[in-house]
Amino acid sequence: MATDNAAGNPELISLKVTSQDNEIFFKIKTKTPLKKLMQTYCERQGKQIDQVRFLFDGQRIQAEQTPDELGMEDGDSIEVMTEQLGGM
Repeated sequence: MATDNAAGNPELISLKVTSQDNEIFFKIKTKTPLKKLMQTYCERQGKQIDQVRFLFDGQRIQAEQTPDELGMEDGDSIEVMTEQLGGM
């Protein structure tokens, strides 16, 4: 369960979204689907949402999931990976 953050609102948490070359902080309500965060991140980074993968504790995040469903707490991190296609 999320703890009170600086704003004193337990329904709002701060999440750090990190990739290989940067990190961006987002404040999001615990009941808001993460699709909104994912779309905003991609817009800011000039990436297509289908070209990246969002992971929390090593598990891929689905767009319809909420921070509450995933047990996210204030200050948690989401990793962003560029999808790799092909290979040998």
